[in-house]
Amino acid sequence: MISTILVTGPTAAARENAIAAVLSPGRPTAIIIEGMADGNSSLVYDESDSAAWQVHRIAPGCLCCAGNLVLRVTLNRLLRRPPAQLFISLADATHVDRLRAMLEAAPYDALLRLEPVLTA
Repeated sequence: MISTILVTGPTAAARENAIAAVLSPGRPTAIIIEGMADGNSSLVYDESDSAAWQVHRIAPGCLCCAGNLVLRVTLNRLLRRPPAQLFISLADATHVDRLRAMLEAAPYDALLRLEPVLTA
């Protein structure tokens, strides 16, 4: 089971800093971020480091509504080579409960272990 943490917060930078603060070096980690980087992201991917985390950015839009298909495709692709840990950063926490419900349903219920929400 992949330890999965939903991340909420007021800005993209705050959410990315919260994720960066709890990353475990050497632990395979994937990060799905809703929205674009602001140019000062604390989650800079280093391709020369094979143990570095993978960052997947998707266009802003409610991940359980309008962005559901994009999230599912991104999630399904990264689960082909599952990381030990997964962060999903939400631009808007309004529907966090609906997103949790989606991730707790099949097929993700057998793959993901949802942890408490990380609030930036």
